[in-house]
Amino acid sequence: MTRRVLIIEDNADIARLVQLHLRDIHCEAEIAADGLVGLAQFKHHPYDLVILDLMLPGLDGLEVCKALRAEPGYVPILMLTAKSSELDRVLGLEVGADDYLTKPFSIPELMARIKALLRRVDALRTTTKINEMLQFNGLTIDNGKRQVHIGKREVKLTAKEFELLLHFASHPGHVYTRTQLLDQIWGYSHDGYEHTVNSHINRLRSKIENDPTQPQHILTVWGVGYKFNDAEIATA
Repeated sequence: MTRRVLIIEDNADIARLVQLHLRDIHCEAEIAADGLVGLAQFKHHPYDLVILDLMLPGLDGLEVCKALRAEPGYVPILMLTAKSSELDRVLGLEVGADDYLTKPFSIPELMARIKALLRRVDALRTTTKINEMLQFNGLTIDNGKRQVHIGKREVKLTAKEFELLLHFASHPGHVYTRTQLLDQIWGYSHDGYEHTVNSHINRLRSKIENDPTQPQHILTVWGVGYKFNDAEIATA
């Protein structure tokens, strides 16, 4: 199966090199050298993956990432950055990037990251087909439409918040460490970035819990991590 990839990168040599190697893993890649142009291409064509540079003319990578995440549907985003500071990497993850790679990077590592992201998306789609609807004491997760409701009220979640909730709700009672959640939801182990998980869970609780200080759905297992309340009964 051929995948479609959008490369938003203003360095023509890097973009063409990545495009060339993507062919080896059966991916057809298009290139945009400007953030605004890349965003326009994304809105008019379907893609399976976006490779996004942080420093771009027109619109920088963080703003492009936010705009991509505001679009319907979910497409994985791999962010490329010449900056190596912790703040830049964290910002990329916080606005919705699935993974990041700091320049200069090796092509084998880039290809490994891309294949890992595509495998994770395939696994997510399989889970979505298996469990079209999950309901837990007033909380409804519609996987097909990627919608969440509390009673009759729709709750707006980011792509990562939805994936995190779906992962928990699909495995009630299973305790996950922050490192495991980084691996399984973000697609790669970001050592030292466990606070990314904390911030996403805090935001998720603020949206789905009646009282975020006394959560009923996503529970903290002190000294270990988090789990979805296994006392709740799911119905389809």
